[in-house]
Amino acid sequence: MLLKSYSKKIFRPECNPGFESVHCIAHLDQYISEVLPYLNAVLGGFDYLKDPPAVIFRSQGKLITVHGDKIAINALRDEAEADKILEWLKREVNDAWANRESIVPCYDGAPKPKVIEILKLLPRTNCRECGEPTCMVFAARMAEGLKGLKDCPPLGAENKLRLEEYMSQFKFEL
Repeated sequence: MLLKSYSKKIFRPECNPGFESVHCIAHLDQYISEVLPYLNAVLGGFDYLKDPPAVIFRSQGKLITVHGDKIAINALRDEAEADKILEWLKREVNDAWANRESIVPCYDGAPKPKVIEILKLLPRTNCRECGEPTCMVFAARMAEGLKGLKDCPPLGAENKLRLEEYMSQFKFEL
């Protein structure tokens, strides 16, 4: 077992203390940088930083960054959600470490969708029904994994299928 324990700090973002969500930093009691390329290979990290090593995951509007000595998670509902994600990551870290002999380490992030390719398939009406000021902003949010197909009401059936096909190659939740 590589990762045995950590201590966590839950806090509201200083830039806007009125936010409903909270952030979490877990300080790891063991240094785990050796497992990061294996964890990246198993979980398909959104991005992989080489110096200092870190793996970044995006899931359900959250940004999860795993460093050698800490884990940072943003946009959490509460401490219980932080605990659930931290325990899941602890299991994943330890499983990846235990199985490292059969895993090909990955030092690259996942391929990322191109904003312009997404924009080409959107209605480009800037209608704001998605909650964004322009289709370009919506396309950028979709490329980041923060918006999905359902968030664009005027998206036509044909382009919806084409956009779904395009985004499916990037392991995004649509």
